[in-house]
Amino acid sequence: MGASSSSASPVLVYDGGCVFCSHFAQLSELRSGIPELQIRDGRSDHALRAELNRRGAPLRSGAVLLVGDQLFHGAQAIEWLCARMKPSDALLQLLAPLLATPQRSRNLYPLLLLARRGALALRGLPVDPDSR
Repeated sequence: MGASSSSASPVLVYDGGCVFCSHFAQLSELRSGIPELQIRDGRSDHALRAELNRRGAPLRSGAVLLVGDQLFHGAQAIEWLCARMKPSDALLQLLAPLLATPQRSRNLYPLLLLARRGALALRGLPVDPDSR
């Protein structure tokens, strides 16, 4: 993963095939108030996806957040982001407090995965980008 895994700037790896994931990631990058947040489309970045699989954080199971050498996966990734957001966007203002605590993010994240599954199905894409 090169410099992004060792740098202090957080990197959100999302599923670019999912319209919900893409929208959340783009808003997070542009309007979350988290300095230097980078977003990367894990569906189109095969090398990054292979590294995440090697580290036990497959994209099929949810978003990944890399902060230095730390890796947060799924609900933990979204909770980390939402707990630090100072959003200017209305959607993020709604979502951030809902997902900013471990219990709520764990409870609500399966609903986000269900929405992702539906969005991918509508586009004819597999949940697991490596299954093709």
